[in-house]
Amino acid sequence: MVAILVVATVVSGFAGSPSPSVREGAPLRDPSQLVSHRGVLRARLVVERRQVEVAGHRLWSLTYNGDYMPPTLRIRPGDRLELAMENRLGRYTNLHVHGLHVSPSGNSDNVFIHIDPGQTFHYSYRFPDNLAPGTYWYHSHAHPISGVQVAGGLSGVIVVEGLKRYLPPGLRDITEHVIALKDFQIQGDAIRTRDLHIGAPTNRTVNGQLNPTIHIRPGETQLWRLANISANIYYKVHLDGQRFQVIAHDANPVDRIWSADSLLLAAGSRFDVLVRGGPPGRTRLQTLPYSTGSAGNTFPQATLATLVSEGTPTHPVELPATFAPTEDLSHAALAARRTIVFSENKAGTEFYINGRQFDMNRVDIRSKLNTVEEWTVRNDSDEEHSFHVHTNDFQLMSTNGRPHHAHGWQDTVNIPPRGQVVIRIHFTDYTGKTVLHCHILNHEDAGMMAVLEIVK
Repeated sequence: MVAILVVATVVSGFAGSPSPSVREGAPLRDPSQLVSHRGVLRARLVVERRQVEVAGHRLWSLTYNGDYMPPTLRIRPGDRLELAMENRLGRYTNLHVHGLHVSPSGNSDNVFIHIDPGQTFHYSYRFPDNLAPGTYWYHSHAHPISGVQVAGGLSGVIVVEGLKRYLPPGLRDITEHVIALKDFQIQGDAIRTRDLHIGAPTNRTVNGQLNPTIHIRPGETQLWRLANISANIYYKVHLDGQRFQVIAHDANPVDRIWSADSLLLAAGSRFDVLVRGGPPGRTRLQTLPYSTGSAGNTFPQATLATLVSEGTPTHPVELPATFAPTEDLSHAALAARRTIVFSENKAGTEFYINGRQFDMNRVDIRSKLNTVEEWTVRNDSDEEHSFHVHTNDFQLMSTNGRPHHAHGWQDTVNIPPRGQVVIRIHFTDYTGKTVLHCHILNHEDAGMMAVLEIVK
């Protein structure tokens, strides 16, 4: 029996629990799928607290459709999603489709909705024909309890089809895997949903499994959809002896495939990557030690999964120099320049944007449809924050004054302690009230969110 690798240290059993060691190394299970048909995905999500199998143990968890790792919603650009959400919890909830370019109003991606216990709410989303293909996710955005609901289990993956069409013909039928990074803390026989401490010992899972095995043939190329769908923590993902070939960031296809030895997945971020099978043997997929600053948290190393290369070798397919078309905002006419300041009190218990805490009845920023704005997002604290804006993605222009040569757009960006980023954002297609916030959900719930209204 192999000891479980957890964030805090290498121990037997769950972090924060005296439970005995559990079996590792079971094959990776991709989540079940709900797939659109003839332009429509009709789905039902039941939200309830249930005792479920997670990482080898029975634990009380917050679930969608009875699972800790709920179904992947799979759609195509131009589709409709008709989704009924039934709330069987004892508190209100709602749903956010993270990163999707869709209306923030009415029964669409409206985070101001409260679905009370016993209610069923009918969401209706109409996606544009030019919706970017890649990996998105869905989760509770019920303020100020989004952190505890997501940490309790309320998060899943969305895939928009179309990314493979940019690959060479020899790679368009490759195996793909959802690699959903999701952690949980323990309280008795349940996943903790109260008194969450970001740096506390936790259990990092892939699709709800501890250290699953992923099989690949030598020379085979696979598509991995890396998604940080945890509530608060960061992952610095590394595959021993290999480099990730990045083809999309936050569900935005890149103009040129780029490679990295490790990838930082700040809270809420995703990467679609190509991975090639090496010589026969076993390779660890790890999260490396990472600190978010003197006022933040330190996350130790942990093994996430084991890649097993075996079987009949296959001839590697050469990757193209260019990948997908992207829009460059470097020379766009700017309608406004704004400064957005993230800060917090000394105790780290209250968080602010431009000196104010979130108020859903106050509009903090008004931006005009069909314009481009440049935002300087400044971090006046001694810990990193994961900046996220709803409805429209953005182009990262610079970090701490150093130009960033973007290969595409994104919907989250990590802001260094006492540092700043400059982004440009193009408001297209949709008007209405939406939000921007820190995607460390404990910070969001403690005030680090602001209302953005897009007007004609």
